[in-house]
Amino acid sequence: MASFFKPQPQTAKSTPKHVVDPALQPWVEKYRPKTIDDVSAQDHTVAVLRKTLSSTNLPHMLFYGPPGTGKTSTILALARQLFGPDNFRNRVLELNASDERGITIVRDKIKNFARQTPRAQAVSSDGKEYPCPPYKIIILDEADSMTQDAQGALRRIMETYAKITRFCLVCNYVTRIIEPLASRCSKFRFTPLDHSSSSIRIAHIASEEGIQIDDPVIAALISTSAGDLRRAITYLQSAHRLSASAEPPTPITPHDIQEIAGVVPDSVLQKFIQTLGIEIEIDMQVDVDGVRKPEKAGFDRIRAEVREIIREGYSASQILSQTHDIVVLHPTLNTKQKSSCALIFAEADKALCDGADEELWILEVALRIHKAVA
Repeated sequence: MASFFKPQPQTAKSTPKHVVDPALQPWVEKYRPKTIDDVSAQDHTVAVLRKTLSSTNLPHMLFYGPPGTGKTSTILALARQLFGPDNFRNRVLELNASDERGITIVRDKIKNFARQTPRAQAVSSDGKEYPCPPYKIIILDEADSMTQDAQGALRRIMETYAKITRFCLVCNYVTRIIEPLASRCSKFRFTPLDHSSSSIRIAHIASEEGIQIDDPVIAALISTSAGDLRRAITYLQSAHRLSASAEPPTPITPHDIQEIAGVVPDSVLQKFIQTLGIEIEIDMQVDVDGVRKPEKAGFDRIRAEVREIIREGYSASQILSQTHDIVVLHPTLNTKQKSSCALIFAEADKALCDGADEELWILEVALRIHKAVA
């Protein structure tokens, strides 16, 4: 019987899949650590994993800590060093538990991958030798978003297939992982990156991309990201795109970083703080005795300042957060003044969470802090 379908000719070259132009690639992916030695600041974790890598005896692991501290990057780099580029796809399963967090995913997708016996080690195409131990790795990112039932089902799978499958749970809040699951894992705590480690990494990326940035810009990136290196790199890339799109291209400034990050600029915040009667290093008046004092302000001036800030579109919660940090760390305010201000911030935060009017509560906070520090 003749076939009605004409066979298609085989092409000599196949188009490669998942090829990303480096110019369009996010820098957080472009500069993701390739080995565990490239991970910044997490010295204790890296030291332990380096010994594990030499012995190839990997336990179940639980990585926890703030966002952007290198948890996912560390386990991906470790997996690449264990299996190499050729075996990485069939030996590593990465799932984001915040999207796939139900018990059905655990019973189907995770269990099916966990029960498969790993294939024999193949010769790597890059000419390097890799340990390629006889087990697979399942990475569950955002594991603290998994339901209680899903975590319970996962516990049994971890026990059953421990010889051929190792799990790595990645989360921000370790308290949301049930104790029977956490007790089966070696815990690794990732701390927020210190300023020196963050600045070195940011300066390296800027140098690789040919960007001229000075120390104030790096300081602005670190302060606005609050130890989240991923966020700092994203801000840097966004600022570079904005500065490069201008005609002619303009240098990146700390103000650009603050605008991209959505925080209140220093100049605006300092003016607001000074209006409340708190000493700032700029625009200070000097009295007859030579003592530096802030200019006194009354109700009308404080209300005008609050209205100006709100009309600029700054978030009330962001204003409170940054003002809180300045007040609590201020060197000249005493303990009683700081505790009174802390209660004011707490009450305002509760009111804003309940849907109160932002301008009225910023005015309320401003007037009460002005009275507390007087």
